[in-house]
Amino acid sequence: MPDQLPQEQFRARLETTKGPVDVLVHPDWAPLGAERFRELVAGGFFSEVAFFRVLDGFVAQFGISGVPEVAAKWRASAIQDDPVRASNRRGTISFAMAGPNTRTTQLFINFADNGRLDAMGFSPFAEVIAGIEHIDSLYSSYGEGAPRGAGPDQGRLQREGNAYLRAEFPELDYVVSAQLLADSSEGPKGP
Repeated sequence: MPDQLPQEQFRARLETTKGPVDVLVHPDWAPLGAERFRELVAGGFFSEVAFFRVLDGFVAQFGISGVPEVAAKWRASAIQDDPVRASNRRGTISFAMAGPNTRTTQLFINFADNGRLDAMGFSPFAEVIAGIEHIDSLYSSYGEGAPRGAGPDQGRLQREGNAYLRAEFPELDYVVSAQLLADSSEGPKGP
């Protein structure tokens, strides 16, 4: 983690199988989450990353690499929690977690105002500013993941990657790629 966390808002574009989704990242909401997201985007993490848990009216979850070796590397790289300074309202993005200080790469976009998640420690760090209609149209018929539902099993996804998803859940949508956007335009940043 860099010594200096980002202070300025920045933008990123997620190219999804449904279309582009632009996000505005707010380091003042959650500086550690904002920096981890910047690190993931800049490092090319979001390449063929599935929306593996899409629950209508609740959240669209993504952020497990489809390459098992990459997923394994990041599972051991948790960041500390950020205080909750913004609410989990429609279009905001937060990190998923399995308890205190367990955030790694999994994210979710809120389909609705999910303020009840605030008290559980889910700290939004960004919001969708364009393309929410693409998020709204993500394939959701698989529902909740195994073992509670018929959707993908996160453990198998971690171990088997996109080969598992493509064989058993062929309708899933994906983040095809992601890039940081220049501050003054909609184009990607140069090298």
